[in-house]
Amino acid sequence: MVLGLAAACGTTTAAGGGSGGGDAGPPRPGGTLRLGISSNPDCIDPQQWGTNAALNVGRQLVDSLTDQDQASGKIIPWLAENWEVNPDSTSFTFTLRTGATFADGTAVDAAAVKTSYDGIKALGPKAQLGNGYLAAYKSATVVDPKTVRLDFSAPSAQFLQASSTMSLGILAPAAYQKSPEQRCQGEGLIGSGPFVFESFKSNQQVVITKRKGYNWGSPQFKHQGEAYLDKVEFRIVPEPGVRTGSLASGQLDAITDVQPVDEPQFAGNGFTEPVRANPGIVFNLTANTTRGVLTDVKVRQAVSKGVNRQEVTDTVLTKNYKAATSVLGSATPLHLDLSKELAYDPDGAKKLLEEQGWLPGPDGIRVKDGQRLSAKIIFSLVFNQNQSVLELVQQQLRKIGFDLQIEQRTTPETQQLTLAGDYDFIWYNTTRADPDILRQLFSTKAGNRSKLSPGNPLDAALDKQAATVDEAARKPAAEEAQRLVVEQAYSIPVFELTQVWGLGPKTHGVGFEASSRMQLFDAWIAG
Repeated sequence: MVLGLAAACGTTTAAGGGSGGGDAGPPRPGGTLRLGISSNPDCIDPQQWGTNAALNVGRQLVDSLTDQDQASGKIIPWLAENWEVNPDSTSFTFTLRTGATFADGTAVDAAAVKTSYDGIKALGPKAQLGNGYLAAYKSATVVDPKTVRLDFSAPSAQFLQASSTMSLGILAPAAYQKSPEQRCQGEGLIGSGPFVFESFKSNQQVVITKRKGYNWGSPQFKHQGEAYLDKVEFRIVPEPGVRTGSLASGQLDAITDVQPVDEPQFAGNGFTEPVRANPGIVFNLTANTTRGVLTDVKVRQAVSKGVNRQEVTDTVLTKNYKAATSVLGSATPLHLDLSKELAYDPDGAKKLLEEQGWLPGPDGIRVKDGQRLSAKIIFSLVFNQNQSVLELVQQQLRKIGFDLQIEQRTTPETQQLTLAGDYDFIWYNTTRADPDILRQLFSTKAGNRSKLSPGNPLDAALDKQAATVDEAARKPAAEEAQRLVVEQAYSIPVFELTQVWGLGPKTHGVGFEASSRMQLFDAWIAG
């Protein structure tokens, strides 16, 4: 059995210690968790949508072929009890455990796995994360009821980790009798997970209930058998003040996305704050290198030098957040520390711009041949502090004579503009506990968010890290890819997203999985 990466994937801490207030004794079954989340999930099918709001719901409904150890990054069994990978990482054969069933009573067998993976592939770009994971997916073969072989047209070492994600979670064959739009709203969303879908009222709440008879949990879970909670109500509360007030008053049992200004009130006093950094792509300005002033690498490099990352975390965020040290978060396996390359250097930025003929204009913004040194960045409020962060970055860049124009869009609009390549800069992060997220977003054969030309050095490094599950061989290629992205300023990393949640005194066992999304199997309510 191949176990994949063995690098640290971050740590979990809780202000005040533990996962709930006081000594609550042993976990007790029953009860409803009232959980306040910061944005509407839009689509709760984990195979389609990629936001935290959506995936925190979807993770509870679906199981995956494998799981990823939170501490070591190793890939461990779940629905598959073991697997084999061929030498060039183009074929993965999984042997399934017996006894697992979907919520409609049908078996989780090889035919169901084939139907599910074929279904994800058929979604194309609608599978916001899975489309990249399965970019080279060719076919699935049912070897026998317990054995399925998944074949790829190109080396796909990353797939082993991808198989642990909720984005490649397995749905029942009956789910594909419904349209993708229906599944987005929960209709036909039939998984084998510890909870089942009950209802979804957009911009109000999502309700899931305990799956009776569930007994095939991941080894990562702290207990086996059924989940403790009878029901979870994901209540959609976009306003941070309302969310924190509802937790403080006991109207909610837990909340996601505790804002930096609110962190102190939930550090102690019976409350706890589980904290975990997100692996994957940090919040960053990704440049479209075919647009306007961003076609010049020295302009992009100057922008990177003009961003004071530490000031961002110190001013807008808190000590729970880290300034970016690479395009990948430090919790990502094979992360490379590029702090020196990302050091704040406004004088160096000005020098680069002056060398390129950009001279200060009457309002301080540089001009060249009548053109202002300006670019627009599009963003959405998937993280409540996004606007505040970008406004500070905007101020920092004005000091070097660069005009960053900020444009807020809805999450669906941002997704559409990203797919169309209609942007100068885009602001986003993408969570994944594997360095291959770089290939998904920057390879010319995949997302190509910087709009690079095929055959560039970055493509070569990304292809090389995708070719083997051997960490010793992947590491130098993954590091070279990070270095190229940062040095060429295809991406301008700013800060690492951290999950900061608030738990009320009676709430216990709310946990993180390896990609810092929510795991509620072990959660329970006291008293």
